Amino acid sequence: MHLPPLRTTVIGSYPFPSWLEFASQHLDAFGAAEIEEMVEDAVIAAIHDQVTAGLDVITDGEQTRLDFNLSFYGYIDGIAHEQKSPRIFGPPAHDQRGRHQIVGELRAPRGLGAVAEFNRLKKLAPAGPTLKASVPGPYTLSGRLIPNAQYPDRYAVTEALLPIVRKELEELVAAGCQEITVDEPSMSCYAYREDPARFVDIFNRTVAPVVGKCHLSTHLCFGNFKGRAVGPRHYAPMFPAFLDMAVDEIHVEMASREFSELEVIGEIAQRRRVAVGIIDVKSYYIETPQDVADRVRRCLQYTPADKLAFAPDCGLSQTARWASRLKLQNMAAGVQMVRDEMGV
Repeated sequence: MHLPPLRTTVIGSYPFPSWLEFASQHLDAFGAAEIEEMVEDAVIAAIHDQVTAGLDVITDGEQTRLDFNLSFYGYIDGIAHEQKSPRIFGPPAHDQRGRHQIVGELRAPRGLGAVAEFNRLKKLAPAGPTLKASVPGPYTLSGRLIPNAQYPDRYAVTEALLPIVRKELEELVAAGCQEITVDEPSMSCYAYREDPARFVDIFNRTVAPVVGKCHLSTHLCFGNFKGRAVGPRHYAPMFPAFLDMAVDEIHVEMASREFSELEVIGEIAQRRRVAVGIIDVKSYYIETPQDVADRVRRCLQYTPADKLAFAPDCGLSQTARWASRLKLQNMAAGVQMVRDEMGV
């Protein structure tokens, strides 16, 4: 793929329209055809907001995914219904998310649904923007499953999920997907306490069949459930080990961290392209185009334009749609200001 310098992209998710939030809580009231119609309408809305903003790369906004992991668990055999969360009320945090018992062999005979999502996106998207699919890596996907005698720890669960994710990536490429992000935020959240080289081995075995067959990236952030991080927000434990990930581009969260460790993008750019999270999805301050342009110029001090892309820090599913729309518009406008200065 020919990739323009200073391109603009997104991680994957986009906020649901309010009516879809309501309808998703009352799905029993609708027929299958009505649900598919709602999904298409929501994807059209997500596409519209991204295209209107002027992004170079768009997704379907993950409008069929009610939760980043849970939507995939619905495709996997051997998983029981969610256990009740240990805490229901009070300030939002990760202990309000339930976990699932494993009750049989983990299999996904119907795939994980990402191919159908991509085919819908192809059908509905206009010509012009690059279309991207996002899929969770097996380590992140294992995070809410409770180990058992068959799968005694998280790494055993991960190994069981790895061929399932790998097959999904192969089928996405076969469907014509030219850009895929394999999201492994759990790796970045827990690299401080786990062996980063072990994470790299897991990642590389997952993506091996599609390396060189699409533009492959990974997203390394620190969590965004209800706008909250988990784990120390610190990239040092990951590098240089994560430079051995078999990807074309590594995305790093910078805006919400006030561009701490920005120098790491120069290290990444020696071997990979780098996508910088330049918009804070955890804040309702709407970055101006001038803010964005200033941030792009800072990044250019470490990385050449042909190695740089820009995106929000994370997916936008936890950010209100009115703010997401404005943030994307201003991100694209600010990047364009610098492109114009450089004659790109």
